[in-house]
Amino acid sequence: MAKRRESEGGEVSLFPFLSILACLIGALVFMIVVLVMAQMNKAKGRDPEEIRRSQDYIKLRKEIEERKELDVILKEKLAALEELQKQVNEKQQQFIKLRKLLNTSKDIQEANLKISQQMQKELDDLLTEIEGLKFQQAESKKAIAELMAEIKKRHVPEDKKIPPVVVQPSGSGMAEDTKVYFVEAGGGALKVLGAWGEEYRLSATPEVVVADAKFNYFLAEIAKNPKSLILFLVRDDGAGAFNNGAGRAESDYNIRVGKLPIPGRGVLDLALFEKFRGTIPPPPPPAPADPAAPGAATPPPAK
Repeated sequence: MAKRRESEGGEVSLFPFLSILACLIGALVFMIVVLVMAQMNKAKGRDPEEIRRSQDYIKLRKEIEERKELDVILKEKLAALEELQKQVNEKQQQFIKLRKLLNTSKDIQEANLKISQQMQKELDDLLTEIEGLKFQQAESKKAIAELMAEIKKRHVPEDKKIPPVVVQPSGSGMAEDTKVYFVEAGGGALKVLGAWGEEYRLSATPEVVVADAKFNYFLAEIAKNPKSLILFLVRDDGAGAFNNGAGRAESDYNIRVGKLPIPGRGVLDLALFEKFRGTIPPPPPPAPADPAAPGAATPPPAK
C-alpha cells in the first residue's frame, strides 16, 4: 500500500481566527439591538414638559415675526406724522398770505367785495382744514404711542400668545361679482386693510373721518362700483369707530356696508375672502398748496 505523501511544510489552521470574528460580529449585533431598544423606549417616554418647551419655542418664533411687523407699522406712522407736520406748516403759510390779502386798503376791498367774500370763504375752509390736520396730527401721535405700548405689551412668554382670528363668510354667501373691501374698527380707530396693497390707519373721530383725504379717496373709488361692499370687522371696543366709518360710507357715498363682530385681539386672517377681495389704485400724493392757483383770488392792481 502506498504511503501518503508527507507535506512539505506545516499547514495553517483558520479555525481560531474565524471563531474570534464570529464572536466579534455577534457582540456588535447585540450592542446595536440594545441601543435601538433603548432609543425606542426613550422616544416613547418623552417628558411632557420637554414637548411643551418645543411647542413654546415654535410660538416664540411667530411672536418675534409679529413684533417685526409692528416695528414696520411704527416706522410708517412716524413718517406719516412728519408728513402731517409739513402739511400744517404749508397751510399756515397759505393762511398768512391770505390774511395779508384781506388786509389791503379799504377802497380795494369795497371795489372787489365779491372777491373778498370768496377769499373769506377760502380762508374759513383753510382754517377748518388746518384744525383738522392738527387734530389728525394729535391722533397720529396718540396712535404711535398706542403702537409702542402694544409692542411693549407683546413682549411676553409665547404661551400667552393670542392665536390669529380666521374671518369666515356668514349667511348664504354673496354674488360672484361682488367686490369686498375690509375695514377694521377698534380702539377708536379705523384701518383700511390692503385696499391698495397696504394698510392705512386713521382716527375714527367724526372730524378725522370727514377730513381724511386717503379715507375719502377710498370711499369715492368704491362708490364707482355699485356691486362693491365694505365689510367692517368690529372689535370688542370698535362700536363707535364702526358707527362713524359706516355712517360716512352709507350717507355720503351711498356704499353698501356690512358688519362682522370679531372676538378677541388676534391677527385677522382673510384667506377665505381672497376671491372676493377688491383693489383700487393707490391714493394720489397730496397736492402742494398754491395761493396763485385759479381758485385763489388776487386783488386787482391799485389805480
